[in-house]
Amino acid sequence: MKNTTLCYIHNDKGQTLLLHRVKKENDLNRDKWIGVGGHFEDKESPEECVLREVLEETGLTLTAYRYRGIVTFVSDKWATEYMHLFTGHAYTGELKPCDEGTLEWVDDAIVPTLPTWAGDRIFLDLLAAEEPFFSLKLVYEGETLVQAALNGEPLDV
Repeated sequence: MKNTTLCYIHNDKGQTLLLHRVKKENDLNRDKWIGVGGHFEDKESPEECVLREVLEETGLTLTAYRYRGIVTFVSDKWATEYMHLFTGHAYTGELKPCDEGTLEWVDDAIVPTLPTWAGDRIFLDLLAAEEPFFSLKLVYEGETLVQAALNGEPLDV
């Protein structure tokens, strides 16, 4: 099992910073659009991890952010993952190239239409609706979402 963070950074132009995962071979997120983040290092808190990962991947230092929820990924192909989900609302620094894909500011209205995991659409909707802190469990068979539960209650998938 692993712990990761993921952050969706918003600017004052109605855009979200997304990472189009196109640079790494054998990437389980290949060709998908996701937020920025990564794996915990030893002894890191979720907040320390997200701040470090955002800086490493983007060159930006988050100055205002919110811990929004935890997403449990269960898969028949990969180890269980606990993803700590954040949104960022203010930052300093200049965007730099990322070795994992192409970073792009995307208009918020377009974000739901981009290729991503089916479960990502669920938590992106929760973020957009300003849902209070939540626990979301997503169960995949291969790349197919077969089960989801929000705060312990089953969702239709």
